[in-house]
Amino acid sequence: MRNVTKVLVVLLLVLLAVGIQPPGSSFPRSMAALGDSITRAHSACCHPGDQPELSWSTGSSAPDGIYSHYRRLLKLEPGISRNNSAVSGATAADLPAQAAAAASQRAEYVTILIGANDLCASSPASMTSVEEFEGHVMTALAILDERLPHSRVFISSIPDLYQLWAVLHGNPSASAMWAGSNICQSMLSGSNTEADRQTVVQRQQAFNSVLARSCSRFRNCRWDRGAVYAYRFTQEDVSTLDYFHPGLRGQEALAELTWMASYWGP
Repeated sequence: MRNVTKVLVVLLLVLLAVGIQPPGSSFPRSMAALGDSITRAHSACCHPGDQPELSWSTGSSAPDGIYSHYRRLLKLEPGISRNNSAVSGATAADLPAQAAAAASQRAEYVTILIGANDLCASSPASMTSVEEFEGHVMTALAILDERLPHSRVFISSIPDLYQLWAVLHGNPSASAMWAGSNICQSMLSGSNTEADRQTVVQRQQAFNSVLARSCSRFRNCRWDRGAVYAYRFTQEDVSTLDYFHPGLRGQEALAELTWMASYWGP
């Protein structure tokens, strides 16, 4: 038994000497965020537009209360770098290109939140099909698996669009913004029936199932187990600039929910 222990100790020392870390023993030295305007922290605070410094994933602004994955990892790995490769307006079709960008950056940790724009079409009939969505997600994950085989990937579920309608459809300012800017009409249009909205709900649940199933097929992928979708956010979590994107409190909640489901949360 002592000889076996000695062999294991020697093997561990050799691995450390050549720079190979045993799985789960180290923190990433670089990270990349993939997805859409939610991860770009679009309209999160104070003025319209992307504000990636406030992102739940790679945000770096200290006074905002958003304890992002990057800020948490920075305490564990002070030299960590990050890239926010998410693009406002992106759909799952854009995810493979974003994955390729993360691979070229040699990201050791990749976060993914995608799907809201595939749901938010001009009408329920115009949403991305489940088959198309799954194809794009699987392609992106395969790219990461092939080109970054030792990196960790984290996938968030899509925030509940029906919850957004439920908490804000009685707010005149929100209804006016949704109509005037054509925001997510498949769910938020004032002319929708409950059946229309339930069609979006069913598609969103299917998309979240795709994300969970796709992630399970790759060894280095972790799913949030539906934590973000299950979160019953309130109107205080939503930006008052467009009544659609997470505001500061929403980004803070996203950071906390996803971190707790990540590799390093409890």
